[in-house]
Amino acid sequence: MIATIINSAAVVAGGLIGLLAKKGLPERVSKGIMTAIGLMLICTGVKGYFDGNSTIVAILSLALGTGLGELLRLEERLNRLGEHIGARVSRNGGSRVGEGLVTATLLFCVGAMAVLGALQSGLAGDHTTLYTKSLIDFISAILLASTYGVGVALSAIGVLVYQGAITLLAGFLAPVMTPAATAELSAVGSILLVGLGLNLAGAAKVRVMNMVPSIFIAIALAQVIH
Repeated sequence: MIATIINSAAVVAGGLIGLLAKKGLPERVSKGIMTAIGLMLICTGVKGYFDGNSTIVAILSLALGTGLGELLRLEERLNRLGEHIGARVSRNGGSRVGEGLVTATLLFCVGAMAVLGALQSGLAGDHTTLYTKSLIDFISAILLASTYGVGVALSAIGVLVYQGAITLLAGFLAPVMTPAATAELSAVGSILLVGLGLNLAGAAKVRVMNMVPSIFIAIALAQVIH
């Protein structure tokens, strides 16, 4: 768990630094940074998608997972939670805080690095991947918080719960995370990163949080198809 705790602390630290930097940062600079991060995520997502083994798995996972996420209204609920917290901690209201919470939680938790790093940490005591992720998340949190504010730091709770649960359950999850399942997780997670990148770049408004169940469905389908 130590690596996940460090990862969460890195998000909090980066979020607080970004929050302080926000006061002296012109709006056009903040928007430019978000556009740059968005474009980077789109490129990363497109590249990562081709590591997958089956287009059929990706299509089925996204269709079923997004449908489930829309029914559960995951993004709406997380946004509402962020707005509720933001209304208490921010004089300017919570809408931006909610958006920051959703965006940062997705960025830090979606993708193979979070899952594989947590598994390595729990199974072999190898924290290298999560330490690397901590550095990346620290820098990303600074940039995101300079635009979205305190909601980015709050996303550390999601990182702690998500990666912590995977680490603690690593012995149970390891047999399921075959090379094929890992590849499909990476492919579907990469598609979600493209959606997140489009949002950050201002090119679209994709409800990416509602697509998150697709990741877990992809892992399940990989067991059957492969």
